[in-house]
Amino acid sequence: MAEGGGQDPNDKAREEFFSEAQELIDGLGRDLLAIDEALKGGSVPPDAINDVFRGVHTLKGLTGVFGAGRMAGLSHVLEDLLDDVRLGRVPMGPSVLDLLFQSVSLYVRLLAVESGAATDPLSELDDLLSTLGQFSHKGGGAKPGTATQYDLDPGIFGVLTEYEEHRLRSNIQEGIALYRIRVLFPLATIDSALENLKVRAKPLGEIVTYLPTGSGSDVDTIELDILMASNASIHELRAGLAGAGITVEAVPKRSPTSSSRPAMPATPTPATPATPTTPVSAAVMPSESPRATTTTAMPSRTDSSSPRDSIASTSGDIPSVPATPAFKAVRQGSQGPVPARQEVSLRSVVQTVRVDIRKLDRLMTIVGELAIVRTALSRLSERARAGAGDPRELLIELGRLHRVFERHLSQMQSGILEVRMVPLGQAFDKLGRIVRQISRVHGKLVNLVVTGAETEIDKLIVEELSDPLMHMIRNAIDHGIESSDERVRAGKPAAGTIALNAFQKGNQVVIEVEDDGHGMDRAKILSVAIERGMLTPEEAHDLSTREVLSLVFLAGFTTKGEATDLSGRGVGLDVVRTNIGKLGGVIDITSEMGIGTKMTITLPITLAIINVLLVDVSERLFAVPLANVTEAIVLDEGHVRTVEAREMLSVRGTSLPICRLANLFRIPPRDRPRVRSFVVITELGERRLGFVVDEVLGQQDIVIKPLGKSLKSVRGFAGATELGDQRLVLVIDAAELIDEVLASGESRLLALAGSHHVSPMLAKAEEA
Repeated sequence: MAEGGGQDPNDKAREEFFSEAQELIDGLGRDLLAIDEALKGGSVPPDAINDVFRGVHTLKGLTGVFGAGRMAGLSHVLEDLLDDVRLGRVPMGPSVLDLLFQSVSLYVRLLAVESGAATDPLSELDDLLSTLGQFSHKGGGAKPGTATQYDLDPGIFGVLTEYEEHRLRSNIQEGIALYRIRVLFPLATIDSALENLKVRAKPLGEIVTYLPTGSGSDVDTIELDILMASNASIHELRAGLAGAGITVEAVPKRSPTSSSRPAMPATPTPATPATPTTPVSAAVMPSESPRATTTTAMPSRTDSSSPRDSIASTSGDIPSVPATPAFKAVRQGSQGPVPARQEVSLRSVVQTVRVDIRKLDRLMTIVGELAIVRTALSRLSERARAGAGDPRELLIELGRLHRVFERHLSQMQSGILEVRMVPLGQAFDKLGRIVRQISRVHGKLVNLVVTGAETEIDKLIVEELSDPLMHMIRNAIDHGIESSDERVRAGKPAAGTIALNAFQKGNQVVIEVEDDGHGMDRAKILSVAIERGMLTPEEAHDLSTREVLSLVFLAGFTTKGEATDLSGRGVGLDVVRTNIGKLGGVIDITSEMGIGTKMTITLPITLAIINVLLVDVSERLFAVPLANVTEAIVLDEGHVRTVEAREMLSVRGTSLPICRLANLFRIPPRDRPRVRSFVVITELGERRLGFVVDEVLGQQDIVIKPLGKSLKSVRGFAGATELGDQRLVLVIDAAELIDEVLASGESRLLALAGSHHVSPMLAKAEEA
C-alpha cells in the first residue's frame, strides 16, 4: 500500500476505511463471544444472530466500495451462511461458531494485508471459503444458484447491486451458462455503441452487469467487462456480438476437487482504495492534457477509481455504484506458498481514537485562554521595552501571567492525555477470541473472566500491550490449565478459569492475569535451568522463590519437552518482559502448586507527557519518572548496613535496598566533596528500591524522546529529554533498573539475557 501525506484525499479515505473496518471486525468478535455465552446456556437469541448478519453485510458493502475484494468475497459467503442460520436451515452450533470465529481472525489478517502490514493469507482464505460453502444450506454443499460453482472472484459481490446479485443467482439456478465479454469503446460514441451492443445481446441472453476494467488502449477509449448469462453456445455469441474490440469467453465451472483458483485473468490489486465521496465520472471525461492535471482521462489498472457512475448516466439503466475491476483473481498478488503457521498479532492496523466532541470543545476553550495570555505577555513585553511603569509592578504582573499560563498548560496536558485514553476492554475483547480458539484446538475447557475492562490507558500502550497479553494467555492455557480429567481428579471444576483484572493505582495501571491451574513447579524450573546451563546447583540453592519464578523470563527457557504449535520453543515470556519493559512497566509472578499462577503487570498510564524528578549524580543530571517515586529522603549513612553484598537502608522500621547511581553508572566522583546525599525511593508493583543521588533539583514536565536506532540496546534508560535551558537529560528507566538491581547474580543473569552493562551504555548515550 502506498504511503502518502496527510493532505492526500486518498490517504484520508484509506485511513477512514481501515478505522471503520477495524471497528466492524472488533464488533463482530464481541457479538460472537456473546453468542458463545448464550450457546452455553442452551439458546441463542435471534437478535444476536441478526446483529452478526448486519455487521457482515455492512462490512461487505464497505470492503466492496474500497476495493478489498477478498474481504468482500469472504463477507458474501458468510452472509449466505448467516442467512441460512437466521432462517433455521443451518443450526447455530459450536461447529458453525468455530467457522465464524475463524472468519473474524481471517478478517484481521486480510485487513493487515490491505494495509501492507502482513503477508497474503491465501491458503487460509481458500480453505475457509470451501468449508463455509459445505456448511451452507444444511451442510449439503453450495446452495443452488450460488456463484461459488463458477471461477469468479468472490470480490465481485462487493460491487454488485442487490438486483444484479439476484439475477446472477437466478440464472445460475436455472442452469444458464455464464460468459465474460470484454469490449473496448471509444468515449466519444460510448452511448450509441453500448446501446447497439445491448440490442444485439438481448436475443442471445441477459446482461447481468457492466464493470469497467480501469484500462483502455488510450485516453479516448474505455474497456468494460460484461458478465452475461446465456443458453447460446460460445460460437453463437461470438457470431452475434462480433465487432471490433469485442472478445467473448466462457466462465468455467469449478471442479468439486479443485482449489478455488479462478480461471479468469487476474487484474492487479488496486494500490489505494477509492474514495466514495470523490466523483468518478471525471475519470472518463476527455482531458485536454493528461499531464496537466492529477485526474487522467482513463485510470490505470492500479487505480481503484472506476467510471461506473458515468456509464450509468449515459446508458440509463446501470446502477450508480462505485466499483473496482470486477473479475480479479482471488490469488492475485501471491508471492509464493504461505507458511503453515504464521504468528498472529492482536495489534490494530489503525491508530485512530474516537473522541467525544465535548473533550475537543474543552481543549479549544483552553487554547483560547492561552491566546489571551499570549496577548497579555506581548503587551507586558512592549511596556518593558518602552521603560513604562514601575519595574516591580511589571515583575508582579509577569508572575501572575506565569501562574495563569501554568494552570492553562496543565489543563491542556490533562485534556490531551484524556483524548488519548481508551478502555483496556479494546484489548480484552480480542483476548476472548484467542482463549476460545486455543482452548478448543488443544481440547481444554477454559473460561475467561474479565473485570476492570473500563480502566483507561494510553491508546499506544493498549496496542503495544495486546501481543504480550496474548502470549501470557497462551502460556496459561498450555502450561497452567490442566486437562478436564486431571482437574476432576484434583477436585477442581472440569473447566479452568483465567481471570483478567485491571485497575488504576495512582499514576499507574495494574493488570493481573491469573489462572487456577496446577501452578509452577519450583523444583522443575531449577532443574531445567541447571540442565540448560543457566546456573549452577550452588547458585540455585541460594535463590528465593521469587527469583526462581523469574527464571522463566530468561531467553530460551522452557519446561516443555518438545515444541508444539502453541509453545515449547523457549520464546514468549522473555519477549513479554522485554515488551513490558519498553512500555516502562514491570511484570511479577506469584505461583502456588495446585492453586494456580498470577502474573501482575504494572504500567504507567501514558508515555506522552510525564512528570519527572530531576536529580544530580556527580554533576550529571538525570530524570526519574515521578510515577515511580514514592518519596525522597536525606541519606543517613549510619542506618546503612550490608546484607549479602547488598546495601540496605532502614526506613521507618523496614529494610530498603539501595543503589548508588554513581557506582552503578561508574561515574567519577565530583570534584568537591558532597555535604549530604539523598535517597529517591521508587516503587513498582511489589518492588521497592532507593536510588542514592547527590542532589534533588525538583519536578518538571517533560516529553521523552527515543534514543534512536543505534542505541536500541541501551538498558536502564527510557529515553532523553531537553530542558528549557537546552540541556539534554537522560531519563532513567526505573522499571528496568529495579529489575536488574534486585535480581540475584545480576551481571550473570544479564549476560545470559544478552544485555549490555549499563555503564558503557551510559557513555555511549551521552556521546549521542
